[in-house]
Amino acid sequence: MPEHTEDRFAPLPGGTRICYRMDGHYGASPVLMVAGLAEDLTTWSDRFVSALTATGFLVIRMDNRDCGRSTYATTPPPNTLQQLLGKARRDAYKLADMADDATQLIEHLGLGPTHVVGRSMGGMIAQTVAARYPELTASLTSLYSTTGNAKVGQPAASTMALIASPPPRDRVGAVRAHLRMTAHLAGTAYPIDEVEEAAHAVTTWNRTAGDGVAGTARQIQAIAASGDRTAELARISAPTLVINGDRDLIVAPSGGDATAAAIPHARHIVIPGMGHHLPDALALRIADHVASHIEKVAA
Repeated sequence: MPEHTEDRFAPLPGGTRICYRMDGHYGASPVLMVAGLAEDLTTWSDRFVSALTATGFLVIRMDNRDCGRSTYATTPPPNTLQQLLGKARRDAYKLADMADDATQLIEHLGLGPTHVVGRSMGGMIAQTVAARYPELTASLTSLYSTTGNAKVGQPAASTMALIASPPPRDRVGAVRAHLRMTAHLAGTAYPIDEVEEAAHAVTTWNRTAGDGVAGTARQIQAIAASGDRTAELARISAPTLVINGDRDLIVAPSGGDATAAAIPHARHIVIPGMGHHLPDALALRIADHVASHIEKVAA
């Protein structure tokens, strides 16, 4: 029977509670979607999710730890200078810990081998799942992500300046900050819909169950603490699709090139004019690429 979208919670063995939603039909091929830095599960738009469920998939979206309605860590966050320098505290969790959250959610739901799709930091988490848990990874799709190699995929100076801006402390500030950053990152061919993006920012603010500023800082720290994962990516055996745009100002296109080069037999698609954003104007196109990739794996 169809699943109705609502927040659900999975208590994991390590004590983390992950919030997730399911869309589609039980028994269909499962697709786990992992969002990026500071992005809650609603970042995967209803249009994108519906395009996948209409193709016949069971879509699972999750809030990563330190985001949305999942568990927030209690360790102190790194300060701004540590974040900009990529210096992690000794008590930092890593992308591997976030990958463990994802695989434990798969096991909690009894899904078996799952098609894993991740965007940006979520792409890094999805890559780690595929590298460390091949038995649970039916396929991998990495969207505008990178390998952790400091020589590739680096943000533009203009983006670093925005990241260093004082964080918002109320809902109005959060909407303004989201619109400013999203417009900056969206690319040249797919400008943002301000009404749609403002509504999304409000939803994210309302769903934040902990200290979102500290949570984002700890997620940035997890990326830094994980270092260069290129050698690990070479161990991925799952069929892999890498997608990125050529106008990305936070994960430079070289990050997508390096990801595709590191993963054996990966297929690489570069979308002209696309930045670091998945607007509804691109939702059907990207969903079609993902669905075609999964269907080829099944065939």
